Amino acid sequence: MNSPQAIHRVMHEIKRRKLEVLRVTDLTPLMRRVTLHGPELAGFISLGADDHVKLLFPRTPQEQAALETMTLGADSAGPRPAMRDYTPRRYDPQSNELDIDFVLHGDGPAATWAAQAAAGQHLYIAGPRGSLVVPDIFDSYLLIGDETAIPAIARRLEELPAGRSARVLIEVASLDERQPLNSQAQVEVSWVVRGEQDLLEAIRQVQVPTGKLYAWVATEAALSRKARRILLDEKGLDDEFVKAAGYWRLDESESQGH
Repeated sequence: MNSPQAIHRVMHEIKRRKLEVLRVTDLTPLMRRVTLHGPELAGFISLGADDHVKLLFPRTPQEQAALETMTLGADSAGPRPAMRDYTPRRYDPQSNELDIDFVLHGDGPAATWAAQAAAGQHLYIAGPRGSLVVPDIFDSYLLIGDETAIPAIARRLEELPAGRSARVLIEVASLDERQPLNSQAQVEVSWVVRGEQDLLEAIRQVQVPTGKLYAWVATEAALSRKARRILLDEKGLDDEFVKAAGYWRLDESESQGH
């Protein structure tokens, strides 16, 4: 059995939910929040700051029909809607609301849908399949990512208690993409502007927080791998407490969570 005082994964029953768009809010020029609600949201569970749900985007009548009958998690030779992984930014069981933040970066199915999303429309989601639970056993946190990682970083910071510290590096297209990051912890944030600064160089220069540390990286897949090597080989961090994820790939601009 996993100890509540160790990093552990909790698996959930995968449930498909048809939700309604309640409102749409532009957070920055390139980040749009879609708030979803509906009776099928009841019982939604997301225990980890970097959880992801699958958003389902049928593009044809056949894919729409398949969406109603497909078995989640099973392989199928028939038509399947496009699926993209996104972080549940906020879930409020009292108001029965779920926030998903989208980067409006191109013509992929998720960004295209988010660009035209309006109250009253519907969106199917599934998951989370599981949650990586990071208990409050660390003194400090090093959080690194790009725009696609902001929802998970913001959620992690909001969950940290007072008495903790966090050093945050976020790569963005411009300083207009900065967002407020609220936390009871002591937080220092550097916004790294793409094309003006190099994220890997910023990681090399960052002063790692003291105490027992948890490091988390989420950006383009190849970049995340390089960042992880710097943290392990040059910063000497403990491999057990360094998580690096590829949230997208250069050849698949919408392959993973945003």
